[in-house]
Amino acid sequence: MRRLFTSESVTEGHPDKVADQISDAIVDAVYEQDTAGRVACETLVTSELTEDSARGVVIVAGEITTTAKIDIPEIVREVIRNVGYTDRADGFSHDNCEIKTYIRKQSPDISLGVTATTDHEQGAGDQGMMFGYATDETEELMPLPIVLAHALTRRLAEVRKDGTVSFLRPDGKAQVTVEYVDRVPKRVVNVLVSSHHSPEIKDMKVVEEAITEHVILKVIPGNLMDKETEPFLVNPTGRFELGGPRADSGVTGRKIIVDSYGGKGSHGGGCFSGKDPTKVDRSSTYMARHVAKNIVAAGLAKECEVQIAYAIGKARPVSVMVDTFGTGRISENDISRIVSEVFDLRPAHIIEHLQLRRPIYTKTAAYGHFGREDDPDFTWELRDHADELRKMAKL
Repeated sequence: MRRLFTSESVTEGHPDKVADQISDAIVDAVYEQDTAGRVACETLVTSELTEDSARGVVIVAGEITTTAKIDIPEIVREVIRNVGYTDRADGFSHDNCEIKTYIRKQSPDISLGVTATTDHEQGAGDQGMMFGYATDETEELMPLPIVLAHALTRRLAEVRKDGTVSFLRPDGKAQVTVEYVDRVPKRVVNVLVSSHHSPEIKDMKVVEEAITEHVILKVIPGNLMDKETEPFLVNPTGRFELGGPRADSGVTGRKIIVDSYGGKGSHGGGCFSGKDPTKVDRSSTYMARHVAKNIVAAGLAKECEVQIAYAIGKARPVSVMVDTFGTGRISENDISRIVSEVFDLRPAHIIEHLQLRRPIYTKTAAYGHFGREDDPDFTWELRDHADELRKMAKL
């Protein structure tokens, strides 16, 4: 059976990703001083336009309960500076934006539900279902389309920052379509890259040639392209002079598919950024990935999806589901039983096992939360239970 699957990624300068990074930088700032802090904050970034100028606007709202003393406006400006919005001419810059904050403490009703009364009996911060996914089609045990899309947007940022392509600006997107035959990726069908650029660039062929040479051909493996691979699409609408929050508003949590598996598998609907790990939207999704990845790494299945569901204030999941899409070497019932014996899925244990009470979250907010094995802070990517799972499955 032949089918096509497409995934997209966006750069750290995309408005939604700027918002995600600000929200996660606030989580990190709290955790640097108070590892018991509770954070749930959202960010909106946009620009206020007049007839002859534009000025950035950032609104941060949410619930924070902490002993930490943090300067939210300074955190906001530092994120914007690091992303690369430093030129007032772009209509959004770190030193020329209005910052408004609307912060209150966590609801005492929610606090009651997530405060542990006995060892590891801390309740879930909300109801909901969370999904984790893994597949053996790449070394990272991630779907190939999202791996390539993230690699393209990362490369866009690299060549911008190191000056290889000096006219690029922070905003950008990439999209990759892969052909699958019998569920196995065979080749790249098409590649789309759109990048924000300097207004000095008048000839779009300059943009197309630079991105093709320094980004696409550096990322997409030659063995995945053939004569039937379609011509690359670079800035297909033409100019991309207006970008970032100057051109489009951004909001925390609006890129949840980019953050996860690029559309492969399922998604529970909750975002990750701006939330401390007592929120199971974040911690349990990380754990579901950890479980699914270890199942595939152990060879119990070639593809695996794990769903975990919680009730607010209750520590133990109300349900755990394992789906191997017919690729399991043992039955899904047996895998589910083994999972229940190996993994403790109570929120407090997840937080402890994955070491989530650390200021590690800003870097998760761009280029995906999963598949990043090169960074030891992404503890949910460890394959530390694969041998145990394989032994218990008697493989």
